[in-house]
Amino acid sequence: MKINGLKFGVIGGGIGGIAAALALQQRGGQVTVFEQAAELTEVGAGLQISENGMVVLRALNVVGDTPEAGLRSYGTVLRDYRAGRSVTEIPAPLAGPTYYYHRADLLGLLHKAAQRAGIVFRLGVRVAEVLKQPSEVQITLEDGTSLSVDCAIAADGGQSTVRADMNGPEVAQFTHQVAWRATIPWNRQDQKPCAALTMGPGRHVVTYPLRDHTLMNIVAIEERSDWQEEGWRLRGDPEELRARFADFGGLVGEILGQIQEPHIWALFLRPVAEHWQNGRIALLGDAAHPTLPFMAQGACLALEDAWVLARSFDEQSGVSQALSAYETARHRRAQRVVAAAGSNARNFHLRGPMRLAAQAALMAIGPRLSRKYDWIYNYDATA
Repeated sequence: MKINGLKFGVIGGGIGGIAAALALQQRGGQVTVFEQAAELTEVGAGLQISENGMVVLRALNVVGDTPEAGLRSYGTVLRDYRAGRSVTEIPAPLAGPTYYYHRADLLGLLHKAAQRAGIVFRLGVRVAEVLKQPSEVQITLEDGTSLSVDCAIAADGGQSTVRADMNGPEVAQFTHQVAWRATIPWNRQDQKPCAALTMGPGRHVVTYPLRDHTLMNIVAIEERSDWQEEGWRLRGDPEELRARFADFGGLVGEILGQIQEPHIWALFLRPVAEHWQNGRIALLGDAAHPTLPFMAQGACLALEDAWVLARSFDEQSGVSQALSAYETARHRRAQRVVAAAGSNARNFHLRGPMRLAAQAALMAIGPRLSRKYDWIYNYDATA
């Protein structure tokens, strides 16, 4: 079927939600985005967009061949925690370079593209109910206002209320891992910037530069059980962070010493949703497949979802058939990527003799390690 004339309601104005709105609007849909925040902002943090996500951003005309606001990565350096000794270097994927973005910058680029496309945004509104009807979806806001659309897309995150309505109650599993994140001012130029992954017993730290080397992004993960709050916006204590990673030396120790305003959240694991759609309503991004951050694929999977969702309307003969095709096309890949991210957590946190043996193996195979994940980076949703 052709999307021309169909009305869509996208719940959630994050990266996946706006990308879906763009992909649908490009094909002739009439899209309204509902976002509970009064303005489209993100808590300061970085993210990595590998080639499988970049191809979608280019196809949506969000970025060009030389991406605006992104900093090209030349690979990843794996380091030992005590003195920052280099263990091995992993080159950039053969599929194409990864780019480091500040979340707010990438969200801003998506929003500008959406405004150019004529997408309607309703900010500062909270969706109270999304109700499937035989031939439409009724979206009701907390203030009682309602809107009828032909199809609703729930891009409302890992704790999606629409997912719960569609799949029933679920109990998230605490992974016994806690994440700290922060950005600090930075002014050290590197002609070939890389991410640094510093591994220690039960902990690891990932750092990479942002915004033309003026910021350094930090994500520090530790195994613990005494913190179990999920919220992204929870403030942490910088002195506690430094105490917990006090034995991390070298450059990463210097970076941790400069953090003033960290955020902290517990990592919970939810399975890939059993049901992604019900014929009129579909889940997208973290609402369908929340993933741990150990493959840096959360945003990329949402971008892939957005393109495949819109393409499914071109290839199928009705809303229900299009959503069913979207679910079929995306479910298995999402499961594989989520599983890969989960297994990496164990690899980064080895202790004792196992840690030393793993480092010896990494020294031998490190330059070839990125090939293990070619199947992730080579995927082109737009092909």
